[in-house]
Amino acid sequence: MKESRTEPILDFYLLIPYYNNLRGLIRSLQSVRYDAARYALLIIDDGSFERLQFSDLEPYLPGGTAATIITLAENGGITKALNSGLKWLEQRTDFRFVARLDCGDLCAPDRFTRQVEFLDHHPGTDLVGSWCLFSDFSSESSFQYKTPTEHKKIARGMYFRNIFIHPTVMWRASVGQMTATYPEKFPFAEDYGFFYEIISKGHAAVLPENLVICEINPKGLSMRYRKEQLKSRIKVVKAFGTNKVLSIIGVMKLWLLGVIPYIWVYRIKRWAYGVRFRPSFEL
Repeated sequence: MKESRTEPILDFYLLIPYYNNLRGLIRSLQSVRYDAARYALLIIDDGSFERLQFSDLEPYLPGGTAATIITLAENGGITKALNSGLKWLEQRTDFRFVARLDCGDLCAPDRFTRQVEFLDHHPGTDLVGSWCLFSDFSSESSFQYKTPTEHKKIARGMYFRNIFIHPTVMWRASVGQMTATYPEKFPFAEDYGFFYEIISKGHAAVLPENLVICEINPKGLSMRYRKEQLKSRIKVVKAFGTNKVLSIIGVMKLWLLGVIPYIWVYRIKRWAYGVRFRPSFEL
């Protein structure tokens, strides 16, 4: 583990899993706009072929940016990588929130400011996400992903889909008392289980603005392990759903998604979540 200096009482740690994608990581970090003295990076190198060094990132970071790189001995997958980060954070008392970002995804300039301010003004909210744009950077086509924004509608919507797109979220440090780690029993849907457990014990919200551009990656985990992910999502609904009728409907929907070719699902998403959008922010 390699660590640069840290600052006391940070607004948030930005948790980023990393695996052989230096170009994507740098692109993502360049999109982060926040006072360097008030946040820190926590990057988990999940056994990359060439170990990530702080010197690889330093030229692209504002002066004074604090960063910790945890280097895992071998590639264990995103769940183990994220949990390594959460376990490291358990030993810390110098931060208020945790934010997430994935390599290749881009943040709106005011993303973190908006989320920190929201949590500060809504002390009863434990988790906040945002709408986002899914973008194919090669074709420059994008579509908007919109979700409910209030807790009751979010809780209902979670029966049918993961309301929280992983790289859009920020949560309170106290969430560790609700769910200490990402559940490993839901492979490729660990975030769905993590967020579902949070909303079952606390409150959540979604900001109705596109604060993140998520890269559409045909080689990403969600694409490569789609059937396994859908099976895990069914397990999540069964584990956390309390309304039997909604649980049955949600499971049926997920089962149906498993038999429909993904290209059809992609077209349905574009139709359901809006027409083509050009990102309003980019590097």
